[in-house]
Amino acid sequence: MASNLETLVTVFGGSGFLGRNVVRALCKRDYRIRVAVRRPELAGYLQPSGKVGQVHTIQANLRYPASVEAAVRDSDVVINLVGVLTEGGGQTFDAVQARGAETVAKAAAAVGARLIHVSAIGADAESPSRYAKAKAAGEAAVTAAVPAATIFRPSVMFGPEDQFTNRFAALARMSPVLPLIGGSTRMQPVYVGDVATAIADAVDGKAKAGATYELGGPEVLTMREIIEAIVAIADRKPMLVPLSFGLARFQANFLQFAPGAFKLTPDQVTLLERDNVVSDAAKAAGLTLEGLGITPDSLEAIAPQYLWRFRAAGQFQRKSV
Repeated sequence: MASNLETLVTVFGGSGFLGRNVVRALCKRDYRIRVAVRRPELAGYLQPSGKVGQVHTIQANLRYPASVEAAVRDSDVVINLVGVLTEGGGQTFDAVQARGAETVAKAAAAVGARLIHVSAIGADAESPSRYAKAKAAGEAAVTAAVPAATIFRPSVMFGPEDQFTNRFAALARMSPVLPLIGGSTRMQPVYVGDVATAIADAVDGKAKAGATYELGGPEVLTMREIIEAIVAIADRKPMLVPLSFGLARFQANFLQFAPGAFKLTPDQVTLLERDNVVSDAAKAAGLTLEGLGITPDSLEAIAPQYLWRFRAAGQFQRKSV
């Protein structure tokens, strides 16, 4: 029986939030992994994820096709995880998530590698959000170049080092008041470890070729419910002040230049106007985590394992008086 060590998997974006989890999941299954990133000298921490020599980093930038072609050489499987939440310099939504996705797909097709592409729930060519439009354009380009590609669309992901739960917990620690944008918008937060497992299963050949999976957690929650859960886990009690989308968009014109957790772009506000949940069609077709045999973990089961650091009492919760 052939060993997985004979299979070379090239992971674009392997040093990111999802990427780190995917690399670890593939290492546990003994695949050889080539991590293609813009700054390989900053991704050395990935190597201890596997055995000696199992993980190798290489320089590649989706905006430069030659570097992508070099990165996929001799690959058996190519995984594209690259995406940007905010634009900066040449890293625009279109450059990375549309044209970049096309570049990776064409390079994978040229070497005959299987392709796994990660998009997002909400990808829609008709969306008013530039992020969602670029994601949809990327999916279309991937399907055109590699019809057998497997596409994963996760909902908002959470886990250690995420930019979602940690962001709100940090804001709750700094301020007694939190603005609530899109309080009634529904989401289906999904644990990053479950998404990584789904991708590793696809590398194993357990996912359907040419199919688009929608990955969500076990619960559909409103934005208000999510933030309330986060601040409760962090043992903080900020006042939640609802903001209309119009006012939030106006503020985002200025906050898009803010640092860290305070950053908010107009496009992010636009995204919050639409629900972000697994569709009924995906459920009916079995194109979900459950369809892959994965039981998703909930926000309240996982988040306390890392959000405790935002508590005033550390790992301990304050006792009610």
